[in-house]
Amino acid sequence: MADDQRITPRAEDFSAWYNDVIMRAQLADYSPVRGCMVIRPRGYGIWELMQSALDRMFKDTGHENAYFPLFIPQSFLAKEAEHVEGFAPQTAVVTRGGGKELEEPLVVRPTSETIIYAMLTKWVQSYRDLPVLLNQWANIVRWEMRTRLFLRTTEFLWQEGHTAHATAEEAEQETRLILGLYRRFMEEWMAMPVITGLKTESEKFAGAVRTYACEALMQDNRALQAGTSHFLGQNFARAFGTQFQTAGGGLDYVWSSSWGVSTRLVGGLIMSHSDDIGLVCPPRLAPIQVVIVPIFRSDEERARVLAVAGGIQQALRAGGVRVTLDDRDGMKPGAKYYEWESRGVPVRLEIGPRDVEKGQAVLARRTGGKAPIPSGDGLVAAVQAVLGEIQDALLESARARRDANTVRGVSKDELVALMEGPGGFAYAGYCGDDACEKAIQERTKATTRVLPDEEFRSDPAPATCVWCGREATAEAVWARAY
Repeated sequence: MADDQRITPRAEDFSAWYNDVIMRAQLADYSPVRGCMVIRPRGYGIWELMQSALDRMFKDTGHENAYFPLFIPQSFLAKEAEHVEGFAPQTAVVTRGGGKELEEPLVVRPTSETIIYAMLTKWVQSYRDLPVLLNQWANIVRWEMRTRLFLRTTEFLWQEGHTAHATAEEAEQETRLILGLYRRFMEEWMAMPVITGLKTESEKFAGAVRTYACEALMQDNRALQAGTSHFLGQNFARAFGTQFQTAGGGLDYVWSSSWGVSTRLVGGLIMSHSDDIGLVCPPRLAPIQVVIVPIFRSDEERARVLAVAGGIQQALRAGGVRVTLDDRDGMKPGAKYYEWESRGVPVRLEIGPRDVEKGQAVLARRTGGKAPIPSGDGLVAAVQAVLGEIQDALLESARARRDANTVRGVSKDELVALMEGPGGFAYAGYCGDDACEKAIQERTKATTRVLPDEEFRSDPAPATCVWCGREATAEAVWARAY
């Protein structure tokens, strides 16, 4: 999209709007390799801040970072039958290297359970070696047919956690711990509210006993699976012979979990908050939180205004605020305003000659609102407070929008009408039969997002299945999804 072109309104074409926002904000671009993307510095800056926050959370809960190879022997995937069946259609396979046919083809990492368990088998001998709490930041390749920047690409970046435990209870506790950690990150950092719960058998991770997920609702009322945490039981341990000597002297297979989030979160951030002007970025994840725009007409005014603006920049930087000073010549202030707004910078400080005389700056919020603030000692605290207010308001707004587009206790006809119409989260009873789940998907294109955790369930619980009318074994949440 050229700089002089408008951003497609959300109401006109949400998909085109999404791509326009990414291009205008210079977050990513299309790669010469089909299905891959180039993450530009502004987009990677958001990912770096996500990484930093999550990495700190992982380490605070006892996890350590490691790194495992990109290439995985093809035979490894075949050791866990459900796993290979789930990933086989998406794998990229290397058959030649160094100009020769390889003795065994190598799969380009679609996920790392198999190669990690091959190593854990060497490392874990006794209960004293447990738990193993690992995480790796890596790239992943899954051969996608239909791709979209950040949301679904052939290669993407993620973190994948892998843990091994002495008991099923410890592994389940770890799985739930990480689910809660993901939710906290998504809500406190991304300002993106999520519902958590259990995936159905048809929606769980290939090779898992149970999969838990965080599900968010985007502005077009489609769901986004934002993160997953899997209780793997002993499936991979048995496939790779990962045994340990128990405290009682016997032998047992380790119990394990795996979990991950990816650069898909950047897409979720865009679709949760942005508008028809461009990107709206929560302050905690904004690479630039404040832009200072000086206003002047003469060289004399320029010198006076830039002296004050430079001092404010230094003060904000010393206060831990990520700030830039846009002192470019030959560009009108209005053009600068529009450029920084489209890039999602949360706060703009405008400083002109009159502001210098009055000892103030004009603070404009990306989310709306403009007012003068004193440019003296209290400025840093005032700006920090505004950034916090914007962060909180984005979460409140996103939560209110999600709740307004959530319908509980839907009937069969209401479920069909909702999915064929405005969309959103639909809560209803579910009998647990795969046939009903498939029938709903075929009729409405909606999938079962989660069987919600207790906090999100309806009261009273639905008594009958929304599709077949039989007794409900659980409540489920349906939505069309990315």
